Amino acid sequence: MGHERERTTCCVVGGGPAGMVLGLLLARAGVEVTVLEKHGDFLRDFRGDTVHPSTLRLLDDLGLADRFAALPQRHVHSVQLPIGRDGELFTVGDIGSLPGKYNYVAMVPQWDLLDLLADEAAREPSFRLRMNTEVTSFVTERGRVTGVRYRDRAGGSTGELCATLTVACDGRGSLARALPELGLREFPCPMDVWWFRLPRRESDPQGLVGNAGERFLTAMIDRGDYWQCAVLIPKGADAEYRAEGLDRFLSSFAQATPWMREDGREPGPRSWDEVKLLDVRMDRLRRWHRPGLLCIGDAAHAMSPVFGIGINLAVEDAVAAARHLAGPLRAGTVGLGDVRAVQRRRWPTAAATQKLQRIAHTRVIEPLLQGRSPVAGGEPLRLAEVLTRAPWLKRAPAYFLAYGAGRERPPAVSVRRSR
Repeated sequence: MGHERERTTCCVVGGGPAGMVLGLLLARAGVEVTVLEKHGDFLRDFRGDTVHPSTLRLLDDLGLADRFAALPQRHVHSVQLPIGRDGELFTVGDIGSLPGKYNYVAMVPQWDLLDLLADEAAREPSFRLRMNTEVTSFVTERGRVTGVRYRDRAGGSTGELCATLTVACDGRGSLARALPELGLREFPCPMDVWWFRLPRRESDPQGLVGNAGERFLTAMIDRGDYWQCAVLIPKGADAEYRAEGLDRFLSSFAQATPWMREDGREPGPRSWDEVKLLDVRMDRLRRWHRPGLLCIGDAAHAMSPVFGIGINLAVEDAVAAARHLAGPLRAGTVGLGDVRAVQRRRWPTAAATQKLQRIAHTRVIEPLLQGRSPVAGGEPLRLAEVLTRAPWLKRAPAYFLAYGAGRERPPAVSVRRSR
């Protein structure tokens, strides 16, 4: 085992969507950038696989639309919820009604998207991607982060990578979140999530379908030949629910999914081993930066799965960071004011989205998981029903699902056609 010491201009910690987009944009802008990814590949099941119109338009801007379109994918044009009488499904997010060619959410395995971004970035001479490289600590000098220490998980060697700027894109488990000066603020979450797959038939509903069961909620994502299912359960109830037995859960799941029950289908899964638990957290750093360090994506603001837009917010963070930082990094003048500008730009969107998620938690999800009506006094969800029946109102939730609070533009120098 050896110890190496290297240097780069920008060290990006984490090769997820935010890290790979940031690395690609900076490299296209002529910045020397190194992305460190602790895993040996991008193959991770039950990750967020939704690519929203905001990210689709970014890929088009980068000249990658045709290559992305060639990936195996399913298009979701609507979000349906059982808010009608007797659980009747209504469309509450008609993304297909939005103008423009990207009026859908593309369901693409995240590893395919990351492989595409990595392949494109590798064409840039100033880009390096280091797999199996786990960051173990930050290097600091006189109060400034000047790089990272890492361990090669394949060969066992260790080293230091010195950098003008380090960007933490390594999610809610980021080392940066332990820095007390960044001030992690946590918000209560009423649920955890089970993930599993179910076979899908052509006669099934299309798009994204939600259902409510006995102290659980489901979100079923249309993946063509199967459903990717997320089941929301009360926070901390995983062990209790599993102890009650898989058969009991499957019976309740079938009751909550009448169109699946009516054709006599076994809802599956066949064992608890096929059901993966996601410990849901929602939090936000008060400060996303310190000298030499910037946090973006889930490293800065871990989102609830509500609305399914966490990945796309992280990508927009990366685009904003590239636009603000490419010039100063290239010129060697990047300072605290530059990284502060990224937080000033992106903090309102993250905070507003989390506020909406918290409202959904307290007014809809928590009551339903406790077996109560989602509206005080037992009134039906009149607002949701109005939204489904007024075509012009449908565009409001659809636009939010598609673009969030706004769209970020990449640095002009990074916009080129794919070679």
